[in-house]
Amino acid sequence: MFKHYFEQIHNIEVWPIVSLVIFFLFFVGLLIHIFKIDKKFINKMENLPLEEDEVSVNES
Repeated sequence: MFKHYFEQIHNIEVWPIVSLVIFFLFFVGLLIHIFKIDKKFINKMENLPLEEDEVSVNES
């Protein structure tokens, strides 16, 4: 059924390549971002859930 529809679309063979390139570029960009991110920011974000809330400490 779908074969008939796909035969009617011109240049359909290029779209899988385009999607693979977009997928690859997204993850390469993500890896570059991860390696360039500031280590102080990462440490602050990973310790954020463990910090006590200042409002609850002042109320006690």
